[in-house]
Amino acid sequence: MYDNLLANVPTDLYIGGKWRKSSDNQRFDVIDPATEKKVASVASATPEDAIAAVDAAHAAFEGWAAKKPRERGEILRKAFELIIRDAERLAKLITVENGKALSDSRAEVAYAAEFFRWNAEEAVRNLGQMSRAPSSGARIVVQHKPIGVAVLVTPWNFPAAMATRKIGPALAAGCPVVLKPASDTPLTMLALMPILEEAGVPGGVVNVIPSRSSGKVVSAMLHDPRVRIVSFTGSTEVGRKLLHEAADNVVKPAMELGGNAPFIVFEDADLDAAIEGAMIAKMRNMGEACTSANRFYVHEKVHDEFAKKLTAKMSALKMGNGLDEGVTLGPLVNEDGRQKVMSLVEDAVKKGAKVLTGGKRPDGPGFFYPATVLTDVPDTAAMLRDEIFGPVASIQTFTSEDEVIRRANDTEYGLVAYLYTKDLSRGMRVSEKLDFGMIGLNRGLVSDPAAPFGGMKQSGIGREGAHEGLMEFLETQYVSVNW
Repeated sequence: MYDNLLANVPTDLYIGGKWRKSSDNQRFDVIDPATEKKVASVASATPEDAIAAVDAAHAAFEGWAAKKPRERGEILRKAFELIIRDAERLAKLITVENGKALSDSRAEVAYAAEFFRWNAEEAVRNLGQMSRAPSSGARIVVQHKPIGVAVLVTPWNFPAAMATRKIGPALAAGCPVVLKPASDTPLTMLALMPILEEAGVPGGVVNVIPSRSSGKVVSAMLHDPRVRIVSFTGSTEVGRKLLHEAADNVVKPAMELGGNAPFIVFEDADLDAAIEGAMIAKMRNMGEACTSANRFYVHEKVHDEFAKKLTAKMSALKMGNGLDEGVTLGPLVNEDGRQKVMSLVEDAVKKGAKVLTGGKRPDGPGFFYPATVLTDVPDTAAMLRDEIFGPVASIQTFTSEDEVIRRANDTEYGLVAYLYTKDLSRGMRVSEKLDFGMIGLNRGLVSDPAAPFGGMKQSGIGREGAHEGLMEFLETQYVSVNW
């Protein structure tokens, strides 16, 4: 069933514009989460392969950085157009290796492509400044130079978008990259490489090295002095380890880490709009997103109506193979992910939570778990502290503005928060008091290539998207001069 889709998808390492086997000829299998069947066998990079990729990137650095900004921008624009051309094929590939419904995959491809279009325009916005020093009278000339070889480490939940969100600004800035995609979902990025070649990206500027030995492979690169930045999206736990590794060579870290997003519904909210936003914030990518709404705080006056409407929406979702027509809820990415969701639900129920819909693992193959709504979730439930990363909505009530702000902020994470109210004054006031890098005010979706994506506290360092995304891959240099 996969032959036609995978016929032209490479499965080896992509280094220096060439496809090659791993140095020890090891490979690993990619599994379809909906069937638990093998999809493909992919080369597994070794630390030696990682250094070869750094060699290729370093060799390509000078030539790529020397290209005129407009030239780099035109290549990125062409890449955008080619991704849109191949959108349906790429969407189906994402669904096969990730499990998400085809509608979600199509949306991801469009989102992923947009990072190339946005950064095609940002490539020509690398602006410096000139001023005169008040004391010495010397001219201060400030420019921004590409930082150098970038190591990019991406997760499995958005195999296209999390990579293009990094590749786009890196290439716009003039940096070559080595990408280590998640081993659950390596095929999408391998399929992107012929597209980038067609767009005009020179060999060595983008290198892709899937691996089952992720820790060793990334460590080898972070200890190579030619690597100057590591951009990572993933769990806070792994992010902390990479920060320790990066410290050895003072490699610049750009980290987009875990989240524990609150979703606040005030008593004056438009409940239908809040439900629509909740379905996006909670069920985008089956809840397997760092931006996913994790903790629903609903004012006691509207709690029952909100819970009833959300339960109706969640229970109406069609679960099945994401490639099938009408399916809106695919499987989770692997068995470990499903087991975590199951254990969090079981823990909450044992402590007093009430299941309004879902809550039970279905029979049959595939890593499926139904859309689930829980009310009366106690403060001691583990799902209020940990990312659920699945299709489960946990609802609690609140009575006052100060109370819900305190409870929403009571987490080590600070990526995104959502709130619904018809009172714009209240909405802005509460937004400013929430310790989160992004706020969805009467919106269930905050991700946008034109916006600075990132978190506070232990949810990350730096920003992706907007102009800030380009600046992550640039070093500031100042020249002091008299004339």
